[in-house]
Amino acid sequence: MKDIDVLIEALPYIRKFHHKKILIKYGGHAMVDDESKFSTTRDIVLLRYVGMKPIIVHGGGPEISSAMEKFGIESKFIQGLRVTDENAMKIIEMVLAGKISSELVSEISKHDGDAISLSGLDSTLIYAHKKPAKKINDQIVDYGRVGEIDRINTAVLEMLLDNEIIPVISPIGIDKDGNSLNLNADTAAGEVAGALDVEKMIILTDVPGVLRDPSDPSSLIQKIRVSEVPGLIEEGIITGGMIPKIETCVNAIKNGVKSCHILDGRLEHSMLIEIFTNEGVGTMIFE
Repeated sequence: MKDIDVLIEALPYIRKFHHKKILIKYGGHAMVDDESKFSTTRDIVLLRYVGMKPIIVHGGGPEISSAMEKFGIESKFIQGLRVTDENAMKIIEMVLAGKISSELVSEISKHDGDAISLSGLDSTLIYAHKKPAKKINDQIVDYGRVGEIDRINTAVLEMLLDNEIIPVISPIGIDKDGNSLNLNADTAAGEVAGALDVEKMIILTDVPGVLRDPSDPSSLIQKIRVSEVPGLIEEGIITGGMIPKIETCVNAIKNGVKSCHILDGRLEHSMLIEIFTNEGVGTMIFE
């Protein structure tokens, strides 16, 4: 009877989110561990089969750094952004579009799901401009081919979703001259989510969510209103790498996304538990 109870509990959520778009920012442990990758892509296909419209935007920072090291290129970061010259950009495209995205499509096909690999270059999916040089400590810093997003070509994504195909998007943009640009994956996910007016954006990470005490998983904050975010940053509860993720969620919500969820991708079926059960497992950000 326990299995039946789970299905009964899920029914209102399946009904509520039927035909709704769900964007998954895929990263962290869930993307590098083979067992987690198999489980996560299976759960994404399940979302498709119960009538939702999943979209994936993936990262790949560690794999990019590893590939650059193999080619003898040093990874350089300034304020969390990877400085990207011509050689680095070639490796980024090779790793994101040529390897990670293709592997995710392959994993999805193992579960009888239909998916297609895309980068921002395809059909000018993510139109961007080069991030301007910035003065830091009295020095002008040029980030190279790092981009800031101007607009998303939603038409191609809507066409794929209407045909029950899962878009798997690499965070690479294209500028007015046809040059490729390196994009922050969280930012790209938020921009795509806002442009598509998705119901939920899910960010898979390697932490349970926002914790009041980083050393205590039981201090998880399950729900955060957008209006509460500045205070939590000021208190030092939202810190470090969690700040840009939360800011991405806030911007996405301001652009029409109904809610954002920060989940631990190491927890098996975390997406399904968050979407289909009353308790949930991560932190939800909402208006």
